[in-house]
Amino acid sequence: MSLIAASVVPAYAHGFGERYDLPLPLWMYLIGAGAAVAFSFVIIGLLLRNTPGLHGYARLNLLQWPAGRLLVHPATLLLVKVASALAFLLVIAAGVYGVQNPNENLAPTMVWVIWWVGLAYVSALVGNLWALLNPWKIIFSWKERLFRWVNPEGTLSFNLPYPRWLGVWPGVALFLGFAWVETVFPGSARPLNLGLLAVGYSLITWAGMVLFGKHVWLRHGEAFSIAFAFLARFAPTEVRVVDSRACEQCSLACQDKSGECVDCYECFEAAEPGRREVNLRPFAAGLLRDDERHLSQVAFVLLMLATVTFDGFTATPAWASLVSATSPFVLAYTEQAGAVVTSLGLALFPLIFAALYVYFAILMALSTRAKGKIGTMVTAFAYSLIPIALAYHLAHFLSFLLIQGQLIIPLASDPFGYGWNVLGTADYRINIAIVNARFAWFSAVAAIVVGHIIAVYLAHVTALRTFGSHRLALRSQYPMLVLMVGYTVISLWILAQPITEV
Repeated sequence: MSLIAASVVPAYAHGFGERYDLPLPLWMYLIGAGAAVAFSFVIIGLLLRNTPGLHGYARLNLLQWPAGRLLVHPATLLLVKVASALAFLLVIAAGVYGVQNPNENLAPTMVWVIWWVGLAYVSALVGNLWALLNPWKIIFSWKERLFRWVNPEGTLSFNLPYPRWLGVWPGVALFLGFAWVETVFPGSARPLNLGLLAVGYSLITWAGMVLFGKHVWLRHGEAFSIAFAFLARFAPTEVRVVDSRACEQCSLACQDKSGECVDCYECFEAAEPGRREVNLRPFAAGLLRDDERHLSQVAFVLLMLATVTFDGFTATPAWASLVSATSPFVLAYTEQAGAVVTSLGLALFPLIFAALYVYFAILMALSTRAKGKIGTMVTAFAYSLIPIALAYHLAHFLSFLLIQGQLIIPLASDPFGYGWNVLGTADYRINIAIVNARFAWFSAVAAIVVGHIIAVYLAHVTALRTFGSHRLALRSQYPMLVLMVGYTVISLWILAQPITEV
């Protein structure tokens, strides 16, 4: 049996990759950040007293200009879809047939850096490009067309009724599995494993589409469509259908409580061109849409927040100490003590987050004497946590994206690691000076504080909408403020810790 040993690099701030001594003691940053969030609560509470405009927002339709219409022209969309499908197949081929050094193979960089980290930023800061780029959706759509060409009266999907009670629980389960691969699985960077996992996930996704229909499974079971759609609610763009007739054949309950069809790509594809809109809107406006929310959607949001936090926590000295302390007990049953302990931690973290969130939801209900509305508190305020998840994702991975993301330049010329130089970029070397620890720390502080302030604003607007009274709305937010200030402090503490590998 081998004992678990922690390799500690105490001089390095978490995720920064180089030594950076904070100009002020850490506790000052923690108190200052928490105070900034609390102060924003006071200002928002004083200034935002009524609810005008909560159910609407300014929009600018990009399709009114030729350049905007070019973005959704069939030729443009076809070109993008073909490129996305080919890139997906190339990643699988590189993983299966390429050299197995992660730094010389396209698959690990494409999956973990460009796709998972980079596309998450794009989804939140630009819009839901994954709805266009999703290779499983693209390839299945092509299969549908081929099937209809062969059998005009038939359909590739059985279109079974999707159980309402099931919600997005399949997506929750698949996303938790993905988080386990990312955080625990020791072979997560091996190209062959990534290629095989991509094939396996493809089979699951296409099976779901065959059973329930393409759009139904994308909305309920395809974990990444769900995750990127949540992040894209923060984005400054949306797609909208202004003709309710297009929604009559929709397989989804796409219209919100005000009867508007926003970000339903099934209706957008089916609608007449003149009834489509691609709009610019204020950031985070999509998080205030008054649509129905299932408990499973709350679970998915909490899972996103918990897993990215856990990923950061596992690289701290505190986690290394915990693993070292518990390993002797686990080693009595298996040599994979580190993986077992980390798996248990990954399973417990979402449960802890859920318990804390429900506890504070109960406090919100009690503070407003709305004991019968605990379920409403749980579902109504969950989306206000999405800016926090986004902020931590930005703070945790920004340096990783800017530095490791440069690997895509040489790998584009040599995706299999065979020594090719197709694009003439194979000799490119990573420039680690593109970002330093000082920039990483202050950008992390800014992202987390701003993300929490936005969350405070969204929670207050939601409270005004829920209670219809400024006094009750303000009272309901005292527990939420404690939760958000606490998470602000914990997030910055994790990011400031020395990197510790277990």
